[in-house]
Amino acid sequence: MHKDISLTGGTSITIHERIDTNELKGYLSDKLESLTVREISDLITREQISVIVETTSDAETTRAVLEDYLGHALTDENSSFEFTGSALSEGFFKQLLFAVLLAFVFMALVVFIIFRSFVPSLAIILAAFTDIFMTLAVFNLLGMQMSTAGIVAFLMLIGYSVDTDILLTNRVLKRREDSLNRRIFSAFKTGTTMTLTSLLAIITALLIVSSFSAVLTKIFTVLVIGLSFDLLNTWITNASIIKWYVKRKESRNEA
Repeated sequence: MHKDISLTGGTSITIHERIDTNELKGYLSDKLESLTVREISDLITREQISVIVETTSDAETTRAVLEDYLGHALTDENSSFEFTGSALSEGFFKQLLFAVLLAFVFMALVVFIIFRSFVPSLAIILAAFTDIFMTLAVFNLLGMQMSTAGIVAFLMLIGYSVDTDILLTNRVLKRREDSLNRRIFSAFKTGTTMTLTSLLAIITALLIVSSFSAVLTKIFTVLVIGLSFDLLNTWITNASIIKWYVKRKESRNEA
């Protein structure tokens, strides 16, 4: 994955001035390494408030280059600096990955305990894994950089993805009053309502915060992509596996 400075280490400078971000990025592109420039705007007026510059270059080099461009010194009044060492960021990255892996393992254990059947449980775990894998692939294809907030969003995505899968499996395996197709369709109506409601709320929040919060933007972007894939993975892949499993089990009982 493409990692930002929160996972690789580097310098982040927030400049509280109105600056042409395209011009600034063009000036800094050959002077600083792994450069990212974005602006922060007022939520109501959409006017630029600040500019954030992130780079893997050290703080002193970044300060000197920016002061050359601006023509004045950067102080505590007109800017703020943050520097993260590469060793600390790498350690934090490993801890976050371990947290995601641990959450996934415990989720798998709970699913196996609930259903006590290999194929349905494996279908739920496969759907959750595929949601994460496909979301990460799209994230990379879009050229977006993964941050600590993005990885935390994958923890949330695990919970979102297994909700509908558990709903589907529970309706199909533990209800007997309707036909198989009716049970699947009943779960589909409830599950898609849940997912689409969440998507609508998250997309609305994403449109609101995209201009002033990079952290929330990363979280909501991961969730929007992941929930979109979850619709496919739950109601095409998982539903097909569950339907095949139930029919196979019924044919064996009849035999």
